[in-house]
Amino acid sequence: MTPDTAAQLIRDMFMTAFWLSAPLLAIGFAAGILVSLVQIVTSIQDTGFNAVPRLLAFLGGLIVLMPWMMQKSMVYTASLLGSLARYGR
Repeated sequence: MTPDTAAQLIRDMFMTAFWLSAPLLAIGFAAGILVSLVQIVTSIQDTGFNAVPRLLAFLGGLIVLMPWMMQKSMVYTASLLGSLARYGR
Protein backbone atom coordinates (compact mmCIF):
# COMPACT_ATOMS: atom_id res chain seq x y z
CA MET A 1 0.00 0.00 0.00
CA THR A 2 1.40 3.33 -1.01
CA PRO A 3 1.25 6.41 1.22
CA ASP A 4 -1.17 8.01 -1.23
CA THR A 5 -3.55 5.07 -0.91
CA ALA A 6 -3.34 5.18 2.88
CA ALA A 7 -4.00 8.91 2.85
CA GLN A 8 -7.00 8.38 0.57
CA LEU A 9 -8.40 5.70 2.90
CA ILE A 10 -8.02 7.97 5.92
CA ARG A 11 -9.56 10.87 4.03
CA ASP A 12 -12.57 8.75 3.01
CA MET A 13 -12.97 7.56 6.59
CA PHE A 14 -12.98 11.11 7.98
CA MET A 15 -15.33 12.39 5.28
CA THR A 16 -17.77 9.55 5.96
CA ALA A 17 -17.64 10.27 9.70
CA PHE A 18 -18.18 13.97 9.00
CA TRP A 19 -21.22 13.42 6.77
CA LEU A 20 -22.71 10.95 9.24
CA SER A 21 -22.34 13.33 12.18
CA ALA A 22 -23.14 16.65 10.46
CA PRO A 23 -26.96 16.35 10.48
CA LEU A 24 -27.04 15.42 14.17
CA LEU A 25 -24.70 18.26 15.04
CA ALA A 26 -26.89 20.67 13.08
CA ILE A 27 -29.98 19.45 14.95
CA GLY A 28 -28.22 19.89 18.28
CA PHE A 29 -27.03 23.37 17.28
CA ALA A 30 -30.50 24.47 16.15
CA ALA A 31 -32.12 23.06 19.28
CA GLY A 32 -29.53 24.82 21.46
CA ILE A 33 -30.16 28.16 19.76
CA LEU A 34 -33.92 27.71 20.06
CA VAL A 35 -33.75 26.78 23.75
CA SER A 36 -31.42 29.71 24.42
CA LEU A 37 -33.85 32.09 22.74
CA VAL A 38 -36.72 30.71 24.83
CA GLN A 39 -34.60 31.13 27.96
CA ILE A 40 -33.82 34.73 27.05
CA VAL A 41 -37.47 35.56 26.34
CA THR A 42 -38.84 33.88 29.48
CA SER A 43 -35.86 34.62 31.78
CA ILE A 44 -35.67 30.96 32.84
CA GLN A 45 -32.11 30.07 33.85
CA ASP A 46 -32.61 26.44 34.89
CA THR A 47 -29.86 24.12 33.59
CA GLY A 48 -32.30 21.23 33.23
CA PHE A 49 -34.41 23.34 30.92
CA ASN A 50 -31.34 23.83 28.76
CA ALA A 51 -30.21 20.21 28.52
CA VAL A 52 -33.40 18.17 28.28
CA PRO A 53 -34.87 19.71 25.07
CA ARG A 54 -31.52 19.47 23.31
CA LEU A 55 -31.17 15.82 24.29
CA LEU A 56 -34.72 15.08 23.13
CA ALA A 57 -34.09 16.83 19.80
CA PHE A 58 -30.85 14.90 19.38
CA LEU A 59 -32.61 11.60 20.18
CA GLY A 60 -35.45 12.38 17.79
CA GLY A 61 -32.97 13.25 15.05
CA LEU A 62 -31.05 10.08 15.71
CA ILE A 63 -34.20 7.97 15.42
CA VAL A 64 -35.27 9.70 12.20
CA LEU A 65 -31.81 9.66 10.60
CA MET A 66 -30.78 6.15 11.67
CA PRO A 67 -31.87 4.40 8.42
CA TRP A 68 -29.95 6.92 6.33
CA MET A 69 -26.90 6.67 8.58
CA MET A 70 -26.94 2.86 8.44
CA GLN A 71 -27.26 2.91 4.65
CA LYS A 72 -24.30 5.31 4.32
CA SER A 73 -22.23 3.20 6.73
CA MET A 74 -23.02 0.00 4.85
CA VAL A 75 -22.12 1.56 1.49
CA TYR A 76 -18.80 2.79 2.89
CA THR A 77 -18.02 -0.57 4.50
CA ALA A 78 -18.97 -2.51 1.37
CA SER A 79 -16.76 -0.30 -0.81
CA LEU A 80 -13.88 -0.64 1.65
CA LEU A 81 -14.15 -4.42 1.96
CA GLY A 82 -14.88 -4.84 -1.76
CA SER A 83 -11.52 -3.35 -2.67
CA LEU A 84 -9.58 -4.94 0.17
CA ALA A 85 -7.42 -7.01 -2.20
CA ARG A 86 -6.29 -3.81 -3.91
CA TYR A 87 -5.14 -2.35 -0.58
CA GLY A 88 -3.24 -5.47 0.41
CA ARG A 89 -0.65 -5.12 -2.31
